[in-house]
Parts: sequence; C-alpha cells; structure tokens
Amino acid sequence: MKVLETDRLLLRRFTEADVENLVWLDSDPRVMRFLTGEPTPRAEIEQKVLPGILGDYERGPAGRWAAIEKATGEFIGWISLQPPADGSTAELELGYRLAATAWGRGYATEGARAAIRKGFTELGTQRVWAQTMAVNTPSRRVMERSGLTYVRTFHLHFDDPLPGTEHGEVEYALTREAWARGAD
Repeated sequence: MKVLETDRLLLRRFTEADVENLVWLDSDPRVMRFLTGEPTPRAEIEQKVLPGILGDYERGPAGRWAAIEKATGEFIGWISLQPPADGSTAELELGYRLAATAWGRGYATEGARAAIRKGFTELGTQRVWAQTMAVNTPSRRVMERSGLTYVRTFHLHFDDPLPGTEHGEVEYALTREAWARGAD
C-alpha cells in the first residue's frame, strides 16, 4: 500500500514479504557503521524488527516505510516517522536507512521531507526530531537539508561503544510552526 510518493521514490508499507529486503539492507557493514557496527541477524529481523514495523501500523498512521526507487522498482531502504509506544503522532522520530548504492543521490533528504510534510499536514504532528552519532556527518546533513536544526549533543553509556561514541549523540528537531514558515 502506497503511503507517500515523491518525484523519485515510492514509500509503501512493509509486508511479511520484505524479510529479504531488510536482511539485505542490514547486512552491509557500511549501512550499519553508525548503528550497531555489525549486520542484523536474520532471526532478529524475522522475529523482532519486521514484526515491530508491522505492529506500528496497527497502532496508528505513522511508522516505517519501504523506499522504492521509481525508475527501477528496486527497494533501496526505508524512511520513517517513528511513533512512541502509544502510537501517538504529536512527536515523531524521523529515521532513514538507505543502501550504500543509494547514498549521495538525495534520496534520504527527498524521503525525509515527504515524511515530514505528511506528519505536519496529515498526522497532526507538532514536532519531528532525529538523532545520530555526532560523527555521522552524512546523516546530520540529511537532517539539516530536511529542515531540522541542531538541538543538543548528549552522551550515552554503551557497554561496547562504536568508534566515535566518545563524541556523543546529537539531536535535531523541527516544529510544525517552523516548518510552516519555510514549508517547501
């Protein structure tokens, strides 16, 4: 089911048939570098990740959507407006994970802007926020190009930290009011 469409992307709901797409995406060490540092095990995708994605759809209209490149029909990753556990849409976390082959082509920004627009115009969202490792410059650029602004740097404790963790995590955000002033 189509959720959003941009000039170059079709964002649709995930289905049980997307296990292979998620395994493929999360098996690339480049994709997972700033997340877990290692591929997500297939069993975790089958038993936790995909059921979690599908469960979010039952709680409300926000969630994670498969990103399909229109020109090729290929799965290239996902874009999300992740709801809190209660499924509310007042504050949503923007997320994106794209295959390395799709990097540097503006897809993350294009998908993020469409998701943000949906949140503010259709879902009643008041604030969209995102976070990443401070050293993840490409992701920070996507946040900025999508209209989010830097809020803070903070430090979390990890038992097995990834390289760069010592520099902290960063949060970016965009309010509905700020978006409306500069809406694309």
